[in-house]
Amino acid sequence: MTIATAPKLSVDPLLLNISQAKLTVTPEYFDQLCLNNPDLRLELTKDGELIVMPPAGGESSEKNFDLAMEVGVWNRQSNLGRTFDSSCGYDFTQIGGGKMSPDVSWIEKSRLVGVDIVKFISVVPDFVIELRSATDNLKPLQEKMEEYRRLGVRLGLLINPKNKQVEVYRLGQDEVVLESPGAIDCGDVMPGFVLSMSRIW
Repeated sequence: MTIATAPKLSVDPLLLNISQAKLTVTPEYFDQLCLNNPDLRLELTKDGELIVMPPAGGESSEKNFDLAMEVGVWNRQSNLGRTFDSSCGYDFTQIGGGKMSPDVSWIEKSRLVGVDIVKFISVVPDFVIELRSATDNLKPLQEKMEEYRRLGVRLGLLINPKNKQVEVYRLGQDEVVLESPGAIDCGDVMPGFVLSMSRIW
């Protein structure tokens, strides 16, 4: 006895190109998106715009790891705070910001007493680093650094290996551009910490 079966239809998925569109979501929906897509790097601007960041290439990933190691080793020795990598999310929505993830961040430990850091951290970091990758446009990164400063980040470094420049953002001051620095003194915020750039250039 032969049983007839319906032929399987092969349907290719339709892909929607949203590269020129802005997607906005609520902070609550953003949290759900993060839970449902743990392999994606997502951020939310203060205006509710969803930012999807592609994975970093090997070169940028290595440089970012070196930067995080520099901060982490200093912090282990000084025991002055806590250090976080690029997978850490911050929730600034209660103070008029978005939900952001710096490449490297550091918070002085007294500011984290009693703070739940299991989920997005609601404390503005004292120090952040953003590393420009080969595919990053500079202007959005500069806008992100301005937003960090507006929110109260005391010291921010935008590192641009392509041009061998570091833009330094300090709270209450104009940014300063350093050309091919060998090291950056961060001691005004992180006592005794000098960030070596030897593995970045």
